[in-house]
Amino acid sequence: MPEAASAAATRATIGDSEFDRDTAVTPRAPGVYDLDLSAGWTIINAVNGGYLLAVLGRALGDALPHPDPFTISAHYLTASRPGPAVVRTETVRTGRTLSTGQASLFQYDDEGDEVERIRVLASYGDLGALPDDVRTSAEPPAIPPMDQCFGPEDGPAPVEGSSAIADRLMLKLDPATLGWALGQPSGRGEMRAWFGLADGRDADPLSLLLAVDALPPTAFELGLKGWVPTVELTVHVRCRPAPGPLRVSITTRNLAGGFLEEDAEVWDSSDRLVAQSRQLARVRLG
Repeated sequence: MPEAASAAATRATIGDSEFDRDTAVTPRAPGVYDLDLSAGWTIINAVNGGYLLAVLGRALGDALPHPDPFTISAHYLTASRPGPAVVRTETVRTGRTLSTGQASLFQYDDEGDEVERIRVLASYGDLGALPDDVRTSAEPPAIPPMDQCFGPEDGPAPVEGSSAIADRLMLKLDPATLGWALGQPSGRGEMRAWFGLADGRDADPLSLLLAVDALPPTAFELGLKGWVPTVELTVHVRCRPAPGPLRVSITTRNLAGGFLEEDAEVWDSSDRLVAQSRQLARVRLG
C-alpha cells in the first residue's frame, strides 16, 4: 500500500483517538466523574492547562443538556500531575439556548486528602444552531505555508521535559516567532503556528480548548525562560471548525509585576475564527 494511503487508513477520527481516550471521564454518580490524567500531555512534568480544560469540558458536556462549550473560564489553583482524579460538576442554570455549569477537578495528596486543582464556570449551547451571519474586522494570521515552518522534530533536541505533549501534536511554528529557539528572541510577544493532533484527528470544540494553550509561551520571544504557569484562562468557542489544520496566533502586549496576558485566536481551514481566548500567566523574572 502506498505510504499516503496507509497514513490515510490509520488516521484517527473524532471519538476514536488518543485525545478522546485521554480526556474520557467515567460517571460514578450524578455529576461526579472518575478519570486518569495522562502523562502524555505534560510540559516540564506538569499537565498542560489546555488538556485539563478539555477534560473538564468533556465532563460538563455530559452533565449539561447542551453539547458545546460556548465560553469556559478556568482558575488553576494547584499544579496537576498524571494519575487518578475526580471531577465534580454542578448545574447552575438551564435555559432554551444556553445552560451554565461549574466543575472542579480534584486529586489526592500524600495523606489521601482531596486537593482542588482547577475550577471552571462555563456556558454551553448548540454551535450547530447558530445563525450564519458573520460581521468581523478580524483577519486570519499571516503564517508561511506549512512546509516553510518548523516543528520540534526540526530542532537539534526537544526542550527538556516537553517531548511528551510534543509527540501528540502536529505543530509547525512560524519562523518569525522562533528567535527564542536560536538564542535570539525578537522581544515581541508573539507566537504563531499551524496546529493539529499528530494522529490526524480533526478539530472539534473540545480540542479547541487544547489548541489555545498548546504553543510555546510568548514569554520565550520576550527573552524569558522556564515554566509559565497559567493562573486563569477563558476560552470562547465561536463555531465548529472545518476539517484540516488550524492556525493559532497568540500575542502579549503587557508584562508587569511578573504576570502577562496571552490573547489567542484560532482559525480553521475555511478562514473562520473558531475560537478566542485570554489567559493570565505568571513568569519567572531574572
